Amino acid sequence: MNLADLNKVAQAMVVPGKGILAADESSGTITKRFDAIGVTSTEDSRRDYREMLFRSTEAMTKYISGVILYDETIWQNAKDGTPLIKLIEQAGAIPGIKVDEGTQPLPACPGERVTVGLDRLAERLKRYYERGARFAKWRAVIDINARGIPSMTAVGVNAHALGRYAALCQAAQIVPIVEPEVLMDGDHDIDRCLEVTTRVLNVTFQELRKQRVALEGMILKPNMAISGKTCAKQASVQDVAEKTVRMLKACVPAAVPGIAFLSGGQSDEEATAHLDAMNRIGNLPWKLTFSYGRALQAAPQKAWAGKAANVAAGQQAFSHRAHMNSLASKGEWKADLEKKAA
Repeated sequence: MNLADLNKVAQAMVVPGKGILAADESSGTITKRFDAIGVTSTEDSRRDYREMLFRSTEAMTKYISGVILYDETIWQNAKDGTPLIKLIEQAGAIPGIKVDEGTQPLPACPGERVTVGLDRLAERLKRYYERGARFAKWRAVIDINARGIPSMTAVGVNAHALGRYAALCQAAQIVPIVEPEVLMDGDHDIDRCLEVTTRVLNVTFQELRKQRVALEGMILKPNMAISGKTCAKQASVQDVAEKTVRMLKACVPAAVPGIAFLSGGQSDEEATAHLDAMNRIGNLPWKLTFSYGRALQAAPQKAWAGKAANVAAGQQAFSHRAHMNSLASKGEWKADLEKKAA
């Protein structure tokens, strides 16, 4: 492991004013999103959509530092034969790859899941590195409900898997994005989310240390401290920002180069506003930026709608959302910028 090179990549992933595009939806997930816009999900239509994003010159060169790819996508070529991964590199962004293989029910823990995919991961990472991937992502999923979930078992096994994955990545000279996601689903309030996420982050970093993961060569991708989707009282933007920053300062060592948030089901503008408010607090030991999927892609998907004639409109919508989040990553976003674009 060359830690200096890993750190260099990690720092480039969170360079001020840029963030990460999560374009790693599984074929099942992207099919649901295509269904919503009336597009049939095929290997070609998925390729065409992602090619549209990667050829969005303004967004990719100015606001996107890296792209998380799905296994299908990293091996695909654009219509003109150029590997999609090359389009990302040509824009000056870093290609990455999602390496987990989804979740399975956790034995003896009803209603809880564990992320799988560690088998043969070392071999897969070697192939991905040869293809050009310089970072990877593994997502652990933690549910909250009133029936004692999450259990310490679920938190522990998912954190252990994150540690194993991160250590394997660094051995393969790939920067791991460590993503322990406490889901927004449910009617819990922000303080319950804060309590659970604090526990999850603390156990995750204990595992990373146990497994000798170099914190300087990784990126954290957490959820924000936020109200559950069906909670009667939704926390304010400022409350989310203040509680999330306080939580991160208590849990995340300063050695970590950056924190790239997931959007987790927030609306486009909510995800942007929360990130902006956190960066306005300032005096942070790590960079705070975005690693959004749906919150960057919902608008371009709708504008594109599967039609070649709409490619420019889709790219414009993508560039706008990427620009808004770029500003938020510097604490410079204003809500009226959204209205001007509408």
